[in-house]
Amino acid sequence: MAQDSQGRLICADHIVTFDTIHRDARRAASGLNAAGLGRGSTIAIMLRNEAAFFAATLAASMIEAVATAINWHYTGDEASYLLRDSGATVWVVHADIWRRIGADIPDDVLRGLTVLVVETPPGIAQTFGISDAETQVPQGVANWADWLGEHPEWDGPPPHPQAAMIYTSGTTGRPKGVRRLGPVGVNKSGNHNAFVKGAHTLIVAPMYHSAPNRNAMSAFFTGGDIILQPRFDAEEMLALIAAHQITHAFVVPTMFVRLLKTPDAVRARYDVSSLTHVVHADAPCPAEVKGAMIDWWGPVIYEYYGGTETGGVTYCSPHEALAHPGTVGCAVPDATIMVFDENGVECPTGVVGEIFVRLHSYPDFAYQGLPEDRAAIEHKGLITCGDVGYLDAQGYLFLTDRKKDMIISGGVNIYPAQIEAALIQHPVILDCAMFGLPDVDMGERVAAAVQLRPGDDLTLAEVRNFLQDRIADYTIPRDLHVMETLPRDASGKMFKRKLRDIFG
Repeated sequence: MAQDSQGRLICADHIVTFDTIHRDARRAASGLNAAGLGRGSTIAIMLRNEAAFFAATLAASMIEAVATAINWHYTGDEASYLLRDSGATVWVVHADIWRRIGADIPDDVLRGLTVLVVETPPGIAQTFGISDAETQVPQGVANWADWLGEHPEWDGPPPHPQAAMIYTSGTTGRPKGVRRLGPVGVNKSGNHNAFVKGAHTLIVAPMYHSAPNRNAMSAFFTGGDIILQPRFDAEEMLALIAAHQITHAFVVPTMFVRLLKTPDAVRARYDVSSLTHVVHADAPCPAEVKGAMIDWWGPVIYEYYGGTETGGVTYCSPHEALAHPGTVGCAVPDATIMVFDENGVECPTGVVGEIFVRLHSYPDFAYQGLPEDRAAIEHKGLITCGDVGYLDAQGYLFLTDRKKDMIISGGVNIYPAQIEAALIQHPVILDCAMFGLPDVDMGERVAAAVQLRPGDDLTLAEVRNFLQDRIADYTIPRDLHVMETLPRDASGKMFKRKLRDIFG
């Protein structure tokens, strides 16, 4: 364990102490309280990972308001939907984002909404190619830094860990706001007690997603240093691990794939021996990929299963992953996991069905303004994230796929994740997704979308030949679509509806 953790947030060459973030949060809380916000109010945060994101989240906690993170990739229409749906009365947004979409926000949304614009930090601007002019707060809107300076520090209760209202990714429709109905603590059970004092924690995935949000805030409350990588790049991640002696990190499986496909000479440049706990979640990870990462980084790769709605209900140690390839682990002590068939009857051991779970120590939730949708995902007091899979005789959970992604061809269920796990092993493929397209004879046929290593080509015949001895013949794709990038969000979730819309 690195010994020089001082309570700092580090991004590129910019360092902000936790004490400074707490001071800004106290000023923000005072300003929000003076504006009439308090328990039940909503503060929308549309920022990339940086100090202001932490300060705004802490300020909301101090006045018992709800922090709602908005995906900063969103268009004006998408952001307007979340601002309206969440009932936000304050919107904290980066300057370049405001310049990009501010004019597209309807008057009825802006009416009664206090907009606080944050100057886009240099490290983020450099990473995303944002010009100096775009980073500046324009005239006519409130400058976050100036607004903070107008208010004294909050003298009320200190901040406490609190779940933000996170909107689901919207892979199958409009995002839903998940509003927690009770207090939360530092997230530990699903992460195998990952949060320890003095850690050097690397956060790569954006905090508008629930898992990186809770990981980042839990690390902040526990103490240590938090290092931010504005956008994932495999070699840059390795360099950050070596330079900052990273001990803890949260990643998604697509990052593992990119890391494993870096040349051996690149890997050899960077010392990763400081790592003690790397946790991944949010998308299926092929057993071969996890095994290769453990071979490289050692027995430091952990996994949990859960969702925004449920929290982490399993954990899987590296030793369990090697002993039970493909598992996402067993239920944590305070969780229940059951698998039901399409008639709501519990499935026998080893039989695939829809997975329902409950983390009993985690507060219940509501979907913002959608009580019917909330009721629809509950069965016998348990909640489903829409995944299918099975439990083995020892209680280990195995995911088969997303229920809505399953392909039915000739009356047979085909699980895309199984094909993807095989195809991602191809040396020139950086990312892949299987999805169903309409077929006159079979109902649906399997189609593949792939992202290739720069400069490489791939044909359908080569794909079919590669998969011939790896998966059943009837699951091998009949269509191949090569794309520059696949529609995957930063938490690893694939927007397969977009693929079906493009190619269907």
